[in-house]
Amino acid sequence: MESGVKAGPMRVLVTGGSGLVGKAIEHVVLQEGGKLEGEEWIFLSSKDANLVDVGQTRAVFEKYRPTHVIHLAAKVGGLYQHMKENLHFLRDNLKINDNVLHTSHEMGVTKVVSCLSSCMFPDKTTYPIDETMIHNGPPHDSNFGYSRAKRMIDVQNRAYFQMYGRHYTAVIPTNVFGPHDNFSIENGHVLSALINKTYEAKEEGTTLNVCGSGAPRRQFMYSLDLGRLMIWVLREYEEIDPIILSVDEEDEVSIKEVVDMIVKALDFKGKIHFDTTQSDGQMKKTASNAKLRRYLPNFTFKTLEEGIKMTCDWFLANHDIART
Repeated sequence: MESGVKAGPMRVLVTGGSGLVGKAIEHVVLQEGGKLEGEEWIFLSSKDANLVDVGQTRAVFEKYRPTHVIHLAAKVGGLYQHMKENLHFLRDNLKINDNVLHTSHEMGVTKVVSCLSSCMFPDKTTYPIDETMIHNGPPHDSNFGYSRAKRMIDVQNRAYFQMYGRHYTAVIPTNVFGPHDNFSIENGHVLSALINKTYEAKEEGTTLNVCGSGAPRRQFMYSLDLGRLMIWVLREYEEIDPIILSVDEEDEVSIKEVVDMIVKALDFKGKIHFDTTQSDGQMKKTASNAKLRRYLPNFTFKTLEEGIKMTCDWFLANHDIART
């Protein structure tokens, strides 16, 4: 069975289509002319189906009959919510992923590209991390439920290929941010939560309180760059093994540097306090994008400063509809 051959028109179903990455892919496909002749794209949100439920998953697949799937849907929260509810994140994500992958298989979907998370890498490891190291040891204890569920997608992809020759693969993005992110101060991604925090401190004339020391280092990627790369993976990448999608190692920055860029973009003039009584989480998770660079040596990422400015501008313009 030659799964890699693109036969006939592509009908792509994107789960989690209303989230940060789904909206980025939608923008690239619909606004930037990224759609090829004969392609059809369907963006699902949680309103269309609860993917924890196998019956609803099957019904939505029968409705749209996709040939290809980009699987982004997940139960996700902020650091502190994950620490409290590891069991819920484990069970719900195991169900979502199994429902999407098995329904895809049963309905003859040619290719599935799932989205993993850099938090699933081993906590005790050497850096930079690459694709071969995913299962080398336990993930960080703070969100082991979510991380383990994400790892199982990779295990399932290998098993579907071994038994059925299915071309189901996965990408591992590093920290993504951009328009349509979750800007919630409690449960949002770190960069977007900081944008909202800075905005509120400016509005209220209060001190900007940052959790932790500001020392942890991360590789941040603008969501539209990830959208373009995921479309490339769907069309061109033929390996079952996952691929890390990330900016280069030298583009890693500290949380303090990110705060400085946000403060500049929002023109915040108040005091900044780093609350060192709060957990820093992992100090670094440096990932290697050497595999991506072998395929796409010339791909240019938006600079972090430019991406932050564009995200802040979007947040200000869409404050009433942004997830806060």
